[in-house]
Amino acid sequence: MRQFLLFITIIAVGLLFIARLFYLQIYNSSGHDLYEDNAIRKVYDYPKRGFVYDRNGELLVANQPSYDVMVIPREVEPLDTLEFCELLKIDKSQFIKKYEKARHYSPRLPSVFVSHLSKEDYAVLQEKMRKFQGFYIQKRSLRDYETTIGANVLGDIGEVNNGDIRRDPYYKMGDLKGKQGIEASYEKTLRGVKGIKFIQKDRFNKNIGPYKGGKFDTIPEQGKDITITIDAQLQAYGELLMQNKRGGVIAIEPATGEILSMVAAPTYDPNLLVGRDRSKNFTKLYNDSIAKPLFNRSLQGVYEPGSPFKLMNALIALQEGVVTPEETVTCYAGYKYGNRFMKCHCHRGTRNDMIGGIQRSCNAYFATTYRKILDKNGNASEGIDNWSKHAQSFGLGNFLNNDLFVGQKGRIPDRAYYKTIYPNTFYSTYTISNAIGQGEVATTPIQLANMAAAIANRGYYFTPHIIKNIEGETLPEQFTQPKYTTIDRDNFEPVIEGMLQVYKKGTAASLQIKDIDICGKTGTVENFVKIDSVKTQLTDHSIFLAFAPKNNPKIAIAVFVENGYWGSRFAGRIASLMIEKHIKGHTTRKDMEDWLLRHTLENEYAKPFSGESFGINGYTTLQIVEEQEYYRLKKELNRINKAES
Repeated sequence: MRQFLLFITIIAVGLLFIARLFYLQIYNSSGHDLYEDNAIRKVYDYPKRGFVYDRNGELLVANQPSYDVMVIPREVEPLDTLEFCELLKIDKSQFIKKYEKARHYSPRLPSVFVSHLSKEDYAVLQEKMRKFQGFYIQKRSLRDYETTIGANVLGDIGEVNNGDIRRDPYYKMGDLKGKQGIEASYEKTLRGVKGIKFIQKDRFNKNIGPYKGGKFDTIPEQGKDITITIDAQLQAYGELLMQNKRGGVIAIEPATGEILSMVAAPTYDPNLLVGRDRSKNFTKLYNDSIAKPLFNRSLQGVYEPGSPFKLMNALIALQEGVVTPEETVTCYAGYKYGNRFMKCHCHRGTRNDMIGGIQRSCNAYFATTYRKILDKNGNASEGIDNWSKHAQSFGLGNFLNNDLFVGQKGRIPDRAYYKTIYPNTFYSTYTISNAIGQGEVATTPIQLANMAAAIANRGYYFTPHIIKNIEGETLPEQFTQPKYTTIDRDNFEPVIEGMLQVYKKGTAASLQIKDIDICGKTGTVENFVKIDSVKTQLTDHSIFLAFAPKNNPKIAIAVFVENGYWGSRFAGRIASLMIEKHIKGHTTRKDMEDWLLRHTLENEYAKPFSGESFGINGYTTLQIVEEQEYYRLKKELNRINKAES
């Protein structure tokens, strides 16, 4: 009986092995994974990354050759480490660190050992690579930025990390991918598809030729070229005007939602983040926690919008029928509510209708208007929710669903937001600062520029976007379908007329441009920071919103200049000049241009760190740039004008 059981067991085990062998070799032979086969070397062939052009066909980003030393740890044989380190221009400790990192990643798969060799180093090393088994040189492309502008627009590429590899199996250790800007937003479009060659090895680990005659090899697919919406000359001009200042500028074409210019100041040369010095330069830029050059203020800067938000309150009031354009409010140099007083620049006894209220930026007019909106049905809780929905229909208080890599939601508060502060009772006076774009309202420059575009279009906007054309593709519907606000078209006319009068005889009268009807709104926002746990007022932010021409808008723009004193002083000048530059192709207000080049705000930004007195309301004497810096900027301006002509 025992012999019979033993016989049966042997037969069963034999049949099990045969069945398993049949499954692996016959039924599931396709399961052979070339990528896991130790007898086959995988050599990747990297495609050229797609080129980037501006809206006028100017080449912004191309490629340059790069050479990486690759390593397959298990194939490394004893070598002269000192000689190899000398050739690679590294020391022995770096060699050990890089080798251990590669071995930890995978002893069988290739990874980058030293990246971005120069052509000279590559020529010297190539002749001696046969002495270093397990190492080989791989060629691929690095970015070549044909310009020094638009760093926050273009972005850069860098090595993938472990998280990138886990999220997308396409990437292997040492691969490059877009890290910021359009390089990140359109990574899959620009990168193309890697090719691969499978090389058969013998039992001595020597290459003996293509695996199965190259049957499974693939050729690389080059990345697609893209055209972005940015006007390179307008971008360069905007960056020049923002030299020695901090803030953000966004210019949009209202008819399409295309972003004409996206300036984040301060900026940097995108070529700093190319090649072997990328990591060192990135660390230096990242660690600049004061100027924050890597922080895209035009997309990520969240500011109170100030007086430009009065336009929104005017539109909502007209839509809700709580005011008419002709109704007037008397201003007594401010607005009194309870035992508080909101100051205003209007002369005591000034009577403002809607157009006059916008023209003079009257706080009393808009405080009255805001309260009428919230108190329309005698229930301020319902009123603020209704107010909030109208404002959000302009794309405020949320992400715009655009194709930009970073952004912020901003904030348009509603009753739910105020529940923790005012859980039971709620009155319109509690949030009166919203009437003048301060308090809890917060926007980004791109949101405010989009609001200007919606006003210019009399009630609709296109999602702001940076892509104009992708080789062989059509744009997504999200960029070509209009988004309508909750405000009727007719209600925009008195508001737009008020914006025109801001330029004709209001707070921006000194900024007029000949032959262009510009509609705009100045803004001055109080700027408080905590210094040693004490709330301290610094110089106000300068804000400006505009579009032009009035009846056939070609550009809508929002400018935020941190610590820029008041709306027309810095932001208004920049907006007017960029509008003229875009519409005419040149500028006539050389006085404003020269003023901006001559003045710097760097002393304002140094205040919290210098112990300097902040002066009255945070203001100190406006600083002039040194003559050498001024002439450098003038030379750069001449270069931009020459390039455009």
